[in-house]
Amino acid sequence: MSQLDLASVAEVSTRHLSYVETGRSRPSRELVLHLAAHLDVPHREQNDLLLAAGHAPAYRQFGLDDPEMAPVVSALQSILDGSEPNPTLVMDRHWNLLMANDSAFALTEGVADHLLTPSINVLRMTLHPEGLAPYLDDFDEIAAHLLHRLRRQIAVSGDDGLADLLDECEALAPGSHAVVEPSALPALPVTIQRGDEWVTYLSVISTFGGALDITTSELTIETFYEVGRTPATTTTPHLLNGSRPERQN
Repeated sequence: MSQLDLASVAEVSTRHLSYVETGRSRPSRELVLHLAAHLDVPHREQNDLLLAAGHAPAYRQFGLDDPEMAPVVSALQSILDGSEPNPTLVMDRHWNLLMANDSAFALTEGVADHLLTPSINVLRMTLHPEGLAPYLDDFDEIAAHLLHRLRRQIAVSGDDGLADLLDECEALAPGSHAVVEPSALPALPVTIQRGDEWVTYLSVISTFGGALDITTSELTIETFYEVGRTPATTTTPHLLNGSRPERQN
């Protein structure tokens, strides 16, 4: 977005915006928040902008165990319970698993223990050869989609932790770089082998509307809805040697 475009959208004079951008004028707290809102800057990064301008942060950050977060945790638990038998999980901004229902944990069968302790990083577990990768059909396409989501997060936040995660996961899924065309389907399915069947899911991602706390604003709730089952041509033990199964048409 050009300086002129931002000035027009935010209804700020181009001259004043130019002074702020070049450091000739220090923006007020109200201006920082006003511009950040028009640029869709996340709450955490809005706090960083305020500090850089010499102002106090605007948004607090609670832990899930804090009393103030009890309504949020209660709502999350209701979502998890109400989603059964659809696998549903709650992640933080680094893709670390915070909460999940029983159906989601059932998907981790066959995953190596070191990917499940001390905490589960959902992206790493999905793409790792000792995680869900050997059980996924169309692995490269799924990996390309997930890494695209991660790159968008990094572009918005500039988070170094996410950048490190991207480097790690790109090494786990080198074939994803060859995926340049999006799927012709209306939504990308996730097909995973469970026992003697391929189970196909579509995922729906939810966030909290009107979140004012940083932790709440960064929560991602992902639910996988089953849309089909197909008999598998191989059994799960065969997958443990790292080979990819051939899907039955």
